[in-house]
Amino acid sequence: MSKKVLIICGDFVEDYELMVPFQALQAMGYEVDAVCPGKKMGDQVATAIHDFEGHQTYTEKPGHNFTLNASFDSVNLDDYAGLVIPGGRAPEYLRLDEKVLDMVRHFDEKGKVIGAICHGPQLLTAAINLDGKKVSAYPACSPDVVQAGGEYCAIELDDAIVDGNLVTAPAWPAHPQWIRKIAELLG
Repeated sequence: MSKKVLIICGDFVEDYELMVPFQALQAMGYEVDAVCPGKKMGDQVATAIHDFEGHQTYTEKPGHNFTLNASFDSVNLDDYAGLVIPGGRAPEYLRLDEKVLDMVRHFDEKGKVIGAICHGPQLLTAAINLDGKKVSAYPACSPDVVQAGGEYCAIELDDAIVDGNLVTAPAWPAHPQWIRKIAELLG
């Protein structure tokens, strides 16, 4: 039986940061469920594509519609070995949902793998104590990490960092490192 991974996403999640780990982890043999608060299996979330085109910040374009393959209200967190939190704009409003924060806390309290990328660490900063943890994120999220007690790590956009059960990265160019490190922790 394969290990199960949960992805929490929402409307305007970063397209690559949802699609790539969803497919890559499946290709590695993991069972992956993607859920969104207020939505059920078969519903869709809108995604956005963020790119680095020489401006002072990233640009945003419409992405694909992503079909959820599980229902948020019916997941049993004990079934999952790991949690993936993609970035984009979704984490900004998902961190206001107490049930989402409780899910993140479950994975942290059980010492299960948590992978967060780009703006995904906003859910970490809202849900768990990051005291002394090394955490990367999109640079604009660095104040959130510091305010939550974490040590913000300004690493290259194509790198990822592991601290205990947390695997974090600044943006989708880090996918090869980030996904590999998540898989190594999952076993």
